[in-house]
Amino acid sequence: MAEVTLTIGDRRHSVACRDGEEAQLRRLGEMLDQRWPMANRASGGLNAERTMLLIALMLADSLDQAENRPLADGGPSPAYLARLADRLEALAETLEKPGPEA
Repeated sequence: MAEVTLTIGDRRHSVACRDGEEAQLRRLGEMLDQRWPMANRASGGLNAERTMLLIALMLADSLDQAENRPLADGGPSPAYLARLADRLEALAETLEKPGPEA
């Protein structure tokens, strides 16, 4: 196991990861650190836990938008298409089931 030290805001965090995943973990830590100033201001700078919660909500909102918004070229996102396919398959299964005798 590898260990990476991330600096988020003014705090250092040691995080274990699998060998070879260090660069990805650092990149994710940088994403958190970039959002720290805005989240820290929004939380009043009083509570690091609340600041991290606000960062998590910002990232969750970005992910939700990315998954549900069409791509720049006007086409739907891959995540949207996957959800749509799942819904259509479930609908097809329902329609294929024999109904009650009338």
